[in-house]
Amino acid sequence: MGPLAGVKIVELFCIGPGPFAGMLLSDMGADVILVDRTEEPDLGYPDHPYRFLYRNRRSVRADLKTPEGRDAVLDLISRADGVIEGFRPGVAERLGLGPDDCLAVNPKLVYGRMTGYGQSGPLTTRAGFDLNFISLTGALWAIGEADRPPVPPLILAGDFGGGGMYLALGMVSALWEASRSGKGQVVDAAIVDGALSLMAYVYGNLQGGTWKHERQSNLIDGGDWRYAVYRCADDRFVSLAIIQAKFLRQFLAKADATPPAELGDPNDTANWPAYRAWMADLIATRTRDGWVALFGDDDDCVQPVLDLTEAPGHPHLQARGSFVDVDGTTQPAPAPRFSRTPSEVARRSPYPGEGGADALREWGLTDAEITRFQ
Repeated sequence: MGPLAGVKIVELFCIGPGPFAGMLLSDMGADVILVDRTEEPDLGYPDHPYRFLYRNRRSVRADLKTPEGRDAVLDLISRADGVIEGFRPGVAERLGLGPDDCLAVNPKLVYGRMTGYGQSGPLTTRAGFDLNFISLTGALWAIGEADRPPVPPLILAGDFGGGGMYLALGMVSALWEASRSGKGQVVDAAIVDGALSLMAYVYGNLQGGTWKHERQSNLIDGGDWRYAVYRCADDRFVSLAIIQAKFLRQFLAKADATPPAELGDPNDTANWPAYRAWMADLIATRTRDGWVALFGDDDDCVQPVLDLTEAPGHPHLQARGSFVDVDGTTQPAPAPRFSRTPSEVARRSPYPGEGGADALREWGLTDAEITRFQ
């Protein structure tokens, strides 16, 4: 159904940002065959129906360390438009599935590589995880409170935002170019590169003199008392983004509150901590839902901080269908949205080998060729 319908992708099993890219592409309609390992690794994952990152795929199993398994996968890649691999640099080459091997059997192939440090540089072959990668970029250092250690932003800024999202964008871009030139290429997606790209706004403001180097001392890092999260009377939270004067005026009027004059100029960053303390005391006088009810449907830039169990029930997200039910699981819907070729979640995450035979037949393999896979 999606805009990538007809695009064929081979995804060599990996974790984190690689399958996130595969999810984005398959949500948009690409036919992604997941090449699982012959023995499932113990990664601490939930059961397969809940591995939302691997949804919309069908799976085959192959032992890539054997000539038979490698040749079977190469045959599959020869029929594909793209491939996703997330091995440590050099591993795919040792397996005989590196870019040169794959482009030799499919010159139009887009070969997507997902790593933390990239395919070049002194850290290329070093092990690492999301937190290690974003710690090199300045992103991790900038997130958190001034008097505490930096806060890991889940794996949104690194694995998914800086990694899988950029791999998916890179592959779609290269697929578009290949459709015109007839030539494939390698997409080197490194989390350190993507996370740095996400930090372009911050680095620009730093060099322009409008970003203070200290954590929690800027407009959007929790430094400005008007752009922050506050605890309510019931130990739940609201987010305020009342940084424009009109929104601040509206907030104070509805809250029937006036900052004490002794706090000084509210725009002076030296006074922000005192204003933040005053605002914290104010917000603590009502429950979270009490604040939400006070502002109602008005344009006040005040919202509840919902937990993971509350978000699916929010009226706005329900109205937009932001969550979908798939085989008894509730999961985030595909994004972004397309007016004519909508994305969809057609399949839950497969068990290793599930649906693979049908997928291989659709790709033109004979029953004899299918037996090479597990």
